[in-house]
Amino acid sequence: MQMPLNTFKDALARGETQIGLFVGLGHGYGAELLGSSGFDWLLIDGEHGPNDLRSIIAQMQALAPHPERLVVRTADHNPAVIKQLLDGGAQTLMVPMVESAAQAQALVRAMRYAPHGIRGVGTAMARAAHWNGVADYFAQADAQMCLIVQIESVAGVAHLDAIVQVPGVDAVFIGPSDLAASMGHLGQPGHPEVKAAVADAIARIAAAGKAPGVFSADPATAAHYQQLGARFLLVGVDTLLLRNAAVALAGRFKPTETAAPARTGAAY
Repeated sequence: MQMPLNTFKDALARGETQIGLFVGLGHGYGAELLGSSGFDWLLIDGEHGPNDLRSIIAQMQALAPHPERLVVRTADHNPAVIKQLLDGGAQTLMVPMVESAAQAQALVRAMRYAPHGIRGVGTAMARAAHWNGVADYFAQADAQMCLIVQIESVAGVAHLDAIVQVPGVDAVFIGPSDLAASMGHLGQPGHPEVKAAVADAIARIAAAGKAPGVFSADPATAAHYQQLGARFLLVGVDTLLLRNAAVALAGRFKPTETAAPARTGAAY
């Protein structure tokens, strides 16, 4: 059996622009529904979504036959959980709230086998290795790992230049909502100061030869960040797409009801 190739990482290396969607419903059925939806990549969210290891693996299994490239966002920096996600078949991880080069280095090591890292060896139970069915898995695995560190605080921005120099950091994703909160603009990711900080970060990441990424559910803002050089973008959230469509449909038939209005998700 052949080693699965990381097509998301390959696309980053080629400089392709990849448009993606948050997957936060936490169930394989919902994830499968988004297969062949036209997005380049899908982010299975283990930070804010109601997910655990089993639900994340179930969603990866549901999406395996489909063309969308998969990224899993971790809840934190826990190397034991990272090991389980990699053994479960994740090859690209997005890790939130990275604020130093030392944190980035520790994450690189968590995703690699010794002598270059600390990833535990247990391929007989690992979906990633097809339960020892992949020939020479150990010789190939590290090269297919892709680490996206998420910068979403004033401290992260301050140490960005050092973070992007860490070998093994493949890409940097800017989280405007948490960054806005860290800058004193909670709930205002579109604040001019926040947008200026995002633009500066995109330029610095690109100048270091790494792929910049960002989230915005506002199409105009997302297009603006893409023009500035963002190469992988999240432009929506499955939960908000469902709710907004439901609110809009109900409003067509019950316009006098006082249901909360649909939102763009700009303040995710």
